[in-house]
Amino acid sequence: MHHDDSSQVPRRRSKLALAGAALVPAALAGWLVWAVTSGPARSLPPEARPAPGPSGAPLASPVTPAPPAPLAGKTVVIDPGHNPGNFEHPHEINQSVNIGTNRKECDTTGTSTNSGYTEAAFTLDVSHRLRTLLRQQGATVVLTQDADRPYGPCIDERARIGNAAKADAVVSVHADGSGTGNRGFHVILPALVKGGTADTTSIVGPSRALGERVAREFALATGTAPANYIGGGTGLDVRKDLGGLNLSTVPKVFVECGNMRDPKDAALLTDTAWRQKAARGIAAGVSTYLRD
Repeated sequence: MHHDDSSQVPRRRSKLALAGAALVPAALAGWLVWAVTSGPARSLPPEARPAPGPSGAPLASPVTPAPPAPLAGKTVVIDPGHNPGNFEHPHEINQSVNIGTNRKECDTTGTSTNSGYTEAAFTLDVSHRLRTLLRQQGATVVLTQDADRPYGPCIDERARIGNAAKADAVVSVHADGSGTGNRGFHVILPALVKGGTADTTSIVGPSRALGERVAREFALATGTAPANYIGGGTGLDVRKDLGGLNLSTVPKVFVECGNMRDPKDAALLTDTAWRQKAARGIAAGVSTYLRD
């Protein structure tokens, strides 16, 4: 028997047409992937190209700017008390210099713990830590000395360094040499002095503001109390006999971080971790003052 297959031809053609239609979008998608990842950018169809910016170039992804450093544009002078070389230059450091209202020795060797850890070594260590912390906040930091000179500088030159830098704040780092049982820190502020070449009129107020903030933050960072032998428990002491303060024309304070001659305080001052806390407290005080 003869079978007429002509009725099956259209059906086969329909299946082929459907298969071909399905291949078109798949091929187009594959071509687009190649064009984006491998092919030249000009081969992309208009609808697949990045939207142009105002100048015709593709828009870049937005970048969030970094927040400004809190102390950017500020200058801080750190004055590490004494100098490790002072011990070898007694004649030079005993020369008298003008401190504005009278004369005083150029510098001293400073004190030390009973075990021989010197104030000069302590002040440099804390000053280096303080410098790092302030630079991390964007401040420009100047040291009056970094054991990079035979002795000194003399107290009048220390003041001039801060003045020449037009410092926003100056901190002189020290440790005290009082008697056993006298414990704690204190911050020395300039008194109102006007005579000879000294005139602290313009810095008394700002220096007190700086000193109050340093005292507060130092206590918080170190967990130590204000001195029990000076300042009436406030942690603040006002003096008119220090050339470094009398000759300053910018806000300046001294920080006596503790008493090296007391065994309990000495245990703190010789501890590396505690010195980092001390630097952190001073830095926080300076930063708070400069940002107020």
